[in-house]
Amino acid sequence: MTDFTMNVGDDGVAIITWDVAGKSMNVLRVEAFDELNAHIDEVLSNDAIKGAVITSGKDSFAGGMDLNVLGSIRENAGDEPAKALFDFTMQGHGFLRKIERAGMDPKTLKGGKPIAAALPGTALGIGLELPLACHRIFCADNPKAKIGLPEIMVGIFPGMGGTTRFVRKMGAMAASPFLLQGKMVDPKKAKAAGIIDEVVDDPVAAARDWVLGAKDADIVKPWDAKGYKMPGGEPYHPAGFMTFVGASAMVNGNTWGVYPAAKALLSAVYEGAMVPFDTALKIEARWFVNVLMNPSSSAMIRSLFINKEALEKGANRPDVPDQKVKKVGVLGAGMMGAGIALVSAKAGMEVVLIDTTQEAADRGKAYSESFMDKGIKRKKATPEQKDTLLAKINATTDLNALADVDLIIEAVFEDPGVKAEMTKKVEAIIPEDAIFASNTSTLPITGLAEASVRKDQFIGIHFFSPVEKMALVEIIKGQQTGERAVAKALDYVRQIRKTPIVVNDERFFYANRCIIPYINEGVMMAGEGVAPQLLDHAAQLLGFPVGPIQLVDETSLDLGAKIAKATMAAMGDAYPKSVADDVTFWMVEEGRLGRKSKAGFFDYDENGKRLGYWKGFGDKFPELQEQPEVIEVQHRLIFSQVLEAVRALEAGVLEDIREGDVGAILGWGFMPWSGGPFSWLDIVGAPWAAETCDALTAKFGDRFACPPLLREMADKGQTFYGRFGQAAKAA
Repeated sequence: MTDFTMNVGDDGVAIITWDVAGKSMNVLRVEAFDELNAHIDEVLSNDAIKGAVITSGKDSFAGGMDLNVLGSIRENAGDEPAKALFDFTMQGHGFLRKIERAGMDPKTLKGGKPIAAALPGTALGIGLELPLACHRIFCADNPKAKIGLPEIMVGIFPGMGGTTRFVRKMGAMAASPFLLQGKMVDPKKAKAAGIIDEVVDDPVAAARDWVLGAKDADIVKPWDAKGYKMPGGEPYHPAGFMTFVGASAMVNGNTWGVYPAAKALLSAVYEGAMVPFDTALKIEARWFVNVLMNPSSSAMIRSLFINKEALEKGANRPDVPDQKVKKVGVLGAGMMGAGIALVSAKAGMEVVLIDTTQEAADRGKAYSESFMDKGIKRKKATPEQKDTLLAKINATTDLNALADVDLIIEAVFEDPGVKAEMTKKVEAIIPEDAIFASNTSTLPITGLAEASVRKDQFIGIHFFSPVEKMALVEIIKGQQTGERAVAKALDYVRQIRKTPIVVNDERFFYANRCIIPYINEGVMMAGEGVAPQLLDHAAQLLGFPVGPIQLVDETSLDLGAKIAKATMAAMGDAYPKSVADDVTFWMVEEGRLGRKSKAGFFDYDENGKRLGYWKGFGDKFPELQEQPEVIEVQHRLIFSQVLEAVRALEAGVLEDIREGDVGAILGWGFMPWSGGPFSWLDIVGAPWAAETCDALTAKFGDRFACPPLLREMADKGQTFYGRFGQAAKAA
């Protein structure tokens, strides 16, 4: 079975078609490299062939490299993994350089054969680096296509010449959004940016015509031509100097210095810009391997690419028939219900949006209207698409409109009594085979299912706010939840294009079980006199998107107070009271509820913009004259979360550590560079983690006590992916 095939037409143009069997989108395998290399050799050596067009047999060009390849090269390299990765990377550079030079005389730059790329659609990663080595890039006029180099998003950077060619082609400033942010654009914007050359109706035909008419000068890349100057200037050119100085500040400002790939990419660009092109490729390869050898890189690839993709494809889905959702009923048209209605309608489902008054139901539907209006303003949507989406949402107070739904998602107040009443009313109307899901964020699903007459069809589907932006959905199995309900929830989440994790039932489930201790630890330290600025910045230096103080303001302090009181009532004397409760209750009494009240740990202007930390907090909870070391603050913030993740695994709330890692990153932004809590523990090692637990417990209390599982793994020198990873692979 071959990935690349070649056919030579009567006109002497070879059409090389990339079409990986069994894949919806092409990905590059090691074996395929050799196939394409052989075809290029044939093109360059056969006098009957005038040139070539590289295209795809699919409606997209390629989604990039199979990242499993990089892991397998490292694992099979014995004692010299870095050398194996470097040799592999340089082999790739050599091959792409062969395409670029195309057999031309190295001195006269004449006699080469034109090679064009014809992209029917999306071209990402190596799927764009390959066309960049060609002499001209033609792309179909496909507005849904994405063109870009998104490697930075999974912890690496473009290492097959994409970094060097982008900078040589566009200049460092213009290339930075694509390299440092992984920006992806449609073909017309890619042409405007100078990434591709032509946007046409038939890219293969246009590429063929160009190949037949190309002259020697048409196939010489600018950086190979005499007198080449980098757009925007080189690092020590007056025009380029400020770009490179500013780039360093921008990268560190955006990443807080915790993402090794961003720093390595910047080094590759800076060093490569001062040397000839082929030397720059070698520099790029060295920094690329440097990143690949960093444990952060492999952890990010594993969690954000391999594991995330596996979960989205149903790695833990029960073996039951397809449960695609056609019509969904959403109970409650508040912020969460309105968001759920929006993403469901966007996915093509019919939606019945229920609330107690028509005004409230209409307000919920208006959320979708406002969302589409913003899309139209940004040219991301059309008025016709808006009309189609709104037509799918029936906002009403009539429960009888739910008579033919196949999924219910309840998003009413976090009150067990209110939820029980709605469950009984709705189950009397909906079809007997419909699945009933609750969007509760904290209440145990098994308890809520007591109101149901079909407990095997009752499940939790926990969305994160705002629904349309957050990628994670947490699915919670109650004690009697059946496999069809789980499959229905997973199929629904796939339809709305989000990433699911499936957990077992326990108060706070998995995500909130870890988020709440993080917030509480931060609030507790603030109450102890640790400066709020130190708390937030310590978290950001770890790679968290926001610190615990800013996070509690965003989620609202009164919500925290309600959760604390409900937990106190449920746990009784076993509830661990802390300074965090004192701080939270006092702030609520003062009317400082967070951003929503324009007053919390921060002061806000009339538009809700943060103005700075509220100075009045220090009057009630004075700051310590001698602040703790940053590392101590960071250890308290990290371990408050990772220990709960381990306990969730011990308790059976988590069944798969992949879900623990992916859920933590997507759910609350847990240090993405680390790959998640279990990956982080594997990086630092269980023995060190257990020792740190003991030190924290001695100084701050039993909440940092080392879980028995972690202690056992420390004693045995085990890792989480070493012990539990094989079970995940088997699933």
